[in-house]
Amino acid sequence: MCAASPHSLSSCRLGNGKGGGSRPEGRRDMSDIVPPEVRPKPAVPAKPPNVGAPSPSSPFPPQGLGVGGGGISAPPPSAIPVPIGSHGPSHGGSHSVGHGIGHSVSHAGSHAGSHAAPHSGGHGHGGSHSSSGGSTLLGYIGIDTIIEQMRKKTMKTGFDFNIMVVGHSGLGKSTLVNTLFKSQVSRRSAGWARDEKIPKTVEIKAVSHVIEEGGVKMKLTVVDTPGFGDQINNDNCWEPISKYINEQYEKFLKEEVNITRKKRIPDTRVHCCLYFISPTGHSLRQLDTEFMKRLSHSVNIIPIIAKADTLTIEERQEFKQRVRKELEMSGIEFYPQKEFDDDMEDKSDNDKIREAMPFAVVGSDKEYQVNGKRVLGRKTAWGIVEVENPNHCEFAQLRDFLIRSHLQDLKEVTHNIHYETYRAKRLNENGGLHPISSADTQESNL
Repeated sequence: MCAASPHSLSSCRLGNGKGGGSRPEGRRDMSDIVPPEVRPKPAVPAKPPNVGAPSPSSPFPPQGLGVGGGGISAPPPSAIPVPIGSHGPSHGGSHSVGHGIGHSVSHAGSHAGSHAAPHSGGHGHGGSHSSSGGSTLLGYIGIDTIIEQMRKKTMKTGFDFNIMVVGHSGLGKSTLVNTLFKSQVSRRSAGWARDEKIPKTVEIKAVSHVIEEGGVKMKLTVVDTPGFGDQINNDNCWEPISKYINEQYEKFLKEEVNITRKKRIPDTRVHCCLYFISPTGHSLRQLDTEFMKRLSHSVNIIPIIAKADTLTIEERQEFKQRVRKELEMSGIEFYPQKEFDDDMEDKSDNDKIREAMPFAVVGSDKEYQVNGKRVLGRKTAWGIVEVENPNHCEFAQLRDFLIRSHLQDLKEVTHNIHYETYRAKRLNENGGLHPISSADTQESNL
């Protein structure tokens, strides 16, 4: 018998090839046919390289990751140890495989590294690198022109904005709207004429104008509600207003469900409702509370204190705090609602707005000379109340909030929240189909 030594392995096998050996007749070994260089190798248990020596009875040479001669090769990827929670061995193993053996083994190393990465935090050399963030471009593509493309397209089509004013007669609703947009957009800029009678019921009057500024066109629709709260019995006086708001949702919904619908559906939905509170200095009336409670879930309500120049600074602050407390106790949500804040930045900005509401405003479409400048204001016996002066009233805050910062958000909340709520309710009531009225039947028969 030959000694089980790696150096004498080949000579021992040659001696047993043709008779004269101690092996029984009829038994042949793989070494008689297959050379050791191409012989299939059995799976090696996972253990760190170069640790321990091969058993004397094993006919295979020791395997390692170092550079050797002849038949020494790298272990399969499954044999590479992957210690859990370790940073060093995983990185070192994939690196040595990629650089110590050949190009073909580097793929196996990167494969093993990709499996080891979630456990050990290492990475393989030679594998593809992916990242969840944006990649650095090697040249200019032109993605940043998307904003300019959108701007040109929207400027051609223009914008729609529909605002409703609700409150008692004589609170300056029309005057305030004219002051907001610095033009005669409301149906009148003065109070009731002597020959004009107060409506017996609430009437809905909508007036549309196209306003252009800096090349941007906006179709502004002002919806007035004369007669609201002017009667002795004001029970259910909010019903005509609620009916008008829902009618605009219904009109938009019918256009959406048509088989052949318009490319651009006319938007007559009420995006904002300015509710005028009388400057009593005491508390809200029951009519104010009932109106805002019933319509706050179908339209964006912004409460404002009209003709704030009739209150002193101290009275105004106390009245605002009292109104906010009563709205909170009644469970009335006014715009901007807390649950509609998208992120922390929006929440921070909207919290400041909610703390300042209701805005105490003064409206006027008359100009006066003050310190060499022409300003909008109201002239009194003791001076001029400047409309756009933050020290005199909060009109500038209301204008910036309503037009310059939250106009688009008002439209989005109307479409995504209030209109979607109405749409889901209508489709559930009718099984997804609208009822066919008698008028529709007559038209289809013609």
